Amino acid sequence: MAKPFSWSFSRLKNFETCAFRSLKCDLTKPADGGYKESSEQLDWGNKVHAALANSLVHGSSARLPPDMAVWGKWIAKLGAMPGELLVEKKYAFTKSFEPCEYFSPGVWCRVVVDILRLNGPVAFVGDWKTGRTNHNADQLTISAQAVFSHFSQVKKITSAFIWLQEGAPSKETFTRESVATAWKNNLLPRVRKMEDAAKHQMYPKQPGGLCRRYCPVTECEFHGVGSR
Repeated sequence: MAKPFSWSFSRLKNFETCAFRSLKCDLTKPADGGYKESSEQLDWGNKVHAALANSLVHGSSARLPPDMAVWGKWIAKLGAMPGELLVEKKYAFTKSFEPCEYFSPGVWCRVVVDILRLNGPVAFVGDWKTGRTNHNADQLTISAQAVFSHFSQVKKITSAFIWLQEGAPSKETFTRESVATAWKNNLLPRVRKMEDAAKHQMYPKQPGGLCRRYCPVTECEFHGVGSR
């Protein structure tokens, strides 16, 4: 029996980059022929997220390791914002945008929110980024939906990527109406393509520049080569 379809922003991004890679890295367990992605960048990103989360929860930038101390200014700024603080929280919602548990049988989409400030009808969502600036409003839209689904009192959300290398955020503002429009005009048609791929088990290869150095799927004929 096929597993019920569920997704996340990272799975959507990976699917649109190469459906076959997404199958092997996101959906197939290593014991069944899948691949676990690993790189220095991923390991560093995980280390940074853990350290910043710990510092934010404990309210002291001094807890940051020396090689991250420069980011203490963000801990101070975010720590001073009004409202309830929630850090590294997992949220999920159903296909009808109802809140559900992260591993609920009815889960459709999963989201991890790095920083959430709830202040009555308004909220702030923050996402740490260790790479170069590459603003993608889709990810912020999906995170905003998770907050709207789980917190009925929230009417407006300011969402931001916090680009640690660049030392600056990039922001979007969402209402329930603007998020609904984004689903209708942008996200839902793309997610349906993922659903169709899962239904028919059709995951075509999409060779490109990433094949040469950044894809772990060694069994693919485009691995290390890219498009011919």
